Amino acid sequence: MRLGVDVGGTFTDLLVIDEEAGEVHVEKVPTTTGDPAAGVLDGATRLLERAGLDPAGLDQFLHGTTIATNIVLERDGARTGMITTEGFRDILHTARHRRPLTFSIHQEVPWQEHPLVPRENRLPVAERIVPPTGEVEIPLDEDAVRAAARLLAARGVEAVAVCLLFSFLNPVHEQRVGEILREELADDVYVFLRSDVAPRYREYEAFSTAALCAYVGPKTNRYLERLSAGLAGRGIRAELQMMTSAGGVATVAGATRQPANLLMSGPVGGLMGGLWAARLAGFDNVITLDVGGTSADIGVAPRGELRLKHLLDTQVGGYAAMIPMAELDTIGAGGGSLAYVDETGMFHVGPQSAGAHPGPACYMRGGTRPTVTDAMVVLGRLRPSTFLGGAMVVDPALAEQALREHVCGPLGMDVEEAAASTVGVITHSMIQAIELNSVQKGYDPRDFTFVALGGAGAQFACEIGQEMGIPRVLIPPRPGITSALGLLATDTLYEFSATEMQPLAELDWDRLVAHYTELDASALQALRRDAISEEDIALRRYADCRYANQGYELTVEIPALEGDPAAWAAAVEEAFHAEHERTYSRRFDGAITAVNIRVMGVGRRPEVRWPLLEQGDGDPSRAVVHEQDVVYVVAGERRRHPTKFYDRALLRAGDRITGAAVVEQFDSTTVINPGIPCTVDPHGNLILETA
Repeated sequence: MRLGVDVGGTFTDLLVIDEEAGEVHVEKVPTTTGDPAAGVLDGATRLLERAGLDPAGLDQFLHGTTIATNIVLERDGARTGMITTEGFRDILHTARHRRPLTFSIHQEVPWQEHPLVPRENRLPVAERIVPPTGEVEIPLDEDAVRAAARLLAARGVEAVAVCLLFSFLNPVHEQRVGEILREELADDVYVFLRSDVAPRYREYEAFSTAALCAYVGPKTNRYLERLSAGLAGRGIRAELQMMTSAGGVATVAGATRQPANLLMSGPVGGLMGGLWAARLAGFDNVITLDVGGTSADIGVAPRGELRLKHLLDTQVGGYAAMIPMAELDTIGAGGGSLAYVDETGMFHVGPQSAGAHPGPACYMRGGTRPTVTDAMVVLGRLRPSTFLGGAMVVDPALAEQALREHVCGPLGMDVEEAAASTVGVITHSMIQAIELNSVQKGYDPRDFTFVALGGAGAQFACEIGQEMGIPRVLIPPRPGITSALGLLATDTLYEFSATEMQPLAELDWDRLVAHYTELDASALQALRRDAISEEDIALRRYADCRYANQGYELTVEIPALEGDPAAWAAAVEEAFHAEHERTYSRRFDGAITAVNIRVMGVGRRPEVRWPLLEQGDGDPSRAVVHEQDVVYVVAGERRRHPTKFYDRALLRAGDRITGAAVVEQFDSTTVINPGIPCTVDPHGNLILETA
C-alpha cells in the first residue's frame, strides 16, 4: 500500500492505493495552517480508518509540502550566520543588477530589505582559492574561523552557511571551516557548505542557495522530525519520503541535506500527477493546470517530459536558489481568491486569498468577503449540498450577500453579473499564465492536451480550452487529489552537478570523463543509500552549454561517454544548436562551450496501477442526480442553460455527455460548457473535445 499527502493552502489532500485489493481511497481535510503536521496526521488516520486499512501495512508514505516555501515568503526563517572570504561579505547584498529594478523608486528588493543573513552575522575570514585550477593563494586563518564561530554562537544563530570564494574549484577550505564549526557550535546548529549544496560557478547565486538552506533548514527539519515521530506514534512504519523541487522523491535524510530542494515540493506533485493521467490516457504533449484554494500552478511538458528551469531563473520569493527546479509558474488564482474593488474603483480578483480560515463567505466560518467559490455557487455551478460529498455545508445566501456588498454596490452590477465577472477575471489570469509558459517559450497550446486538476481546476478547464483553441481537455479520475497521486507516480531522484568549463572543440576528454564519473558515483551512492535495487537505477547525464561569450546556457542531454571524443563533441554541438533554435528560433556557427555538467540519478518506482471502469453502453443517464439552470458565458454572452448534474462515481467507460453539464465528485467539480462533448475513458478520465 502507498499513501500520498499533499498540503495546500486551503486543503490537505490524501490518497491511498491498495494495489492488492485494486482499491483507491481518498480524503480531503482543511489544512491546519499553524501546524500542517497536525492536518497530515489527522487526515492519514481518518483515511486509513475509513478505508479499514492497517497503518502498519503501508509500504510508502510520500509527502509534498509548502513548508519551506512559506518560511521564505513569510520571512520566518532561522537566525542565520555566514562565514565568507574576507572582502566578500556583501555579495548577498549587492547580488545582481536586474533591469526592472532600475526604475524602482525605493529599491525595495527582498535580498536587501529582508536579508537571508543579517550583515552583522556575515563574518569574513582570511583565505583565498583562485581560478582557474583552484590553487590556494592565501591559507585559511583557522583562528579567525574559531573566533567567528564563537561570536555566532554568542548571538544564538541556529544555522550557518559557509560560502568561500571559488570553493567549487577546491572545497578544502570550506570543508575545514565546516569541521571547526562543528567543534565550536552546539550540536543542534546546522552547517551548510556552499561546495556541497551549490558546487557551481556564479558566486552570488551559489551563496544565496547556501544561505537559503540555512534559512529554511532548521524549521523544515523540525517539521519533518515532528511528522515522522507522529506517524510512528500512530502505527505507520513506512519511511516518510518527500517530493523535491526537481520532480522526484527523496528520503527525509536525502532531502534535508539540501533543504532548499524542498522549496517547490508542494506545486510539483500536481504536475507529476497530470503527466501520469496523460500517460494513462495515451497523450504525450501536456499542459497542466493545478488550481487549489489559494493558487494555480501551470506546467508545460512537451513529449510528456518534465522540464527544469535554467539555474539563473530558479528563485523563490526573489531569492536566487541554484537548485534543480521543475518548470512551473504559480499565480495567485484559486477558489479562495478574493473579489474586490480598490479605492480607485478598479475591480480585482486575487492574488489575495481567503485561505482555509475563514475561507469563502459561503463556508460559514466568519468570512464576509466574496471569493471565486462564492461566485461559482451564485452561478449555480457548485451545489451547496454536495461540497466534499455532502460532508461540508455551505450557505449560498452568504455568498450572494458578500458579492452584493463588496462588488455589486461599488460597481452597480446585479449579483449574477458580479459572479460571472469574478469567474471571467480569474479565468483570464490563468489563460495569461498558460500563454506565458507556452506561447512565449516556443510551444503552441493547440498541439497539447490540457490536463486540469486540483480542487478547482476542472471548474475552469472547459472555458480555458475553448478560449485557447486547445483540442482536448483531460480531467483525471480524482482531480482534487491528483497532486497527492503524483507523489506515488514519481521516481526517486537525485541531481549532482559541477562546473566544468571547456570549449567543445578543445575538450580535455580524460578530465571530463573523470568528472562525470565522480558525479555518477555520488548519484549511485545516494540511490543505494535509499535501498533502490540495482536494476531500478538509471543515470542521465546533461551538459549546460552556450555559445562563446554568451552569459546564459541551455541544457542538453549528452550521449554515452564512449567512442571518439570528436564525434561525441559533434553530437553535443548538434543537440545544443537544435535546442537553441527551438528556444530562440535561430542557431549560430560560433564555438560552443560546456559550462556545467550534471548527472541525474533515477530510482525507478512501480507504476501506479489504476483500476479500470466497468464498460458502459454510452448512455450516462443512470448517473444524472439533479437538473437546474446554470449561468454560462459563451461567446461573450451570459445566459442560463438547463444543466444536468452527474455523479461521477456512477459513470462508466464509454459514456458520452454533451454540455451543458456538471460532473460532481467528492474532491472536485467539472463544468462542461453548452455544446461541448465529453467521453469517459476506460480509466475514468473525462476527455472534453473543446476545439
